[in-house]
Amino acid sequence: MSFRRYTGAPPRFKLPEGAIDSQIHLYLPNYPAAIGGTPVPDGCPGPEDYRQVMAWLGISRCVVTQGNAHQFDNENLIAALKAMGPCARGVAVICEDTTERELERLHQAGIRGARIMDLPGGATGLTHLERVDEKAHALGWTVAVQFDGSQICALEKRLAALKSNWILDHHGKIFQGARPDGPEVATILRLMDKGRCHFKLAGIYESSKRGAPAYEDVADYTRVVTAHAPERIIWGTNFPHNQATSAASYPCDAELLDLAASWLIGARAQELAFVETPERLFFMD
Repeated sequence: MSFRRYTGAPPRFKLPEGAIDSQIHLYLPNYPAAIGGTPVPDGCPGPEDYRQVMAWLGISRCVVTQGNAHQFDNENLIAALKAMGPCARGVAVICEDTTERELERLHQAGIRGARIMDLPGGATGLTHLERVDEKAHALGWTVAVQFDGSQICALEKRLAALKSNWILDHHGKIFQGARPDGPEVATILRLMDKGRCHFKLAGIYESSKRGAPAYEDVADYTRVVTAHAPERIIWGTNFPHNQATSAASYPCDAELLDLAASWLIGARAQELAFVETPERLFFMD
């Protein structure tokens, strides 16, 4: 029996109508991990499992991100989008060698974003950032950027020059830690003021040293970011929490949703983060 939980007590916070989960991974049988990829999660948590989570939390739509397991092979992602239907869009892995024909095929399949993952297991790192951005911008896609946010000050100039709308993934993943008034957070705020940088509330447990239930170290600077630019915040469950390896380490999605909602002050900020901003980034077609 899987240690993952797809239902439970409802969250205290009621998601607004049309809510979008901007960060999930799905795995279908018969799509093994690519060479160099991380293992496919046990049990291949896929569309039917995730639909239970949608019903549990009140999610209407979702954005499926290519997992590290499949590296540059987006076929599992395309199959997942087909299985989910019109409620889903995708974020694929591409590189400078991805052809125009392939990009059009991905777009027709529902892909609306490209992923930069500059951490162990990632397929396309920061060395490809500008070339991926060029291709994404031409298609009107969003670029999801994930790296060790401890380096963000040194990367500010490159990130500020991106042409696409882009997302700073997973609370910035500032592994060395950050103060709310520290230089890393100041850099994030400047980038958001440029108008193209968005900040994703997802996977807080991946960089917090304080841990559950409140993840105070990451939550403290997240509140600063959400208050500064509520119109450029999005949220995701990070289903199926790939780093979890047991029931004890598997987080409660309802509790994580309640926590994220608590950082968004007022109904308008919540409507923006859960519906309008991700809709603008991924569903305007």
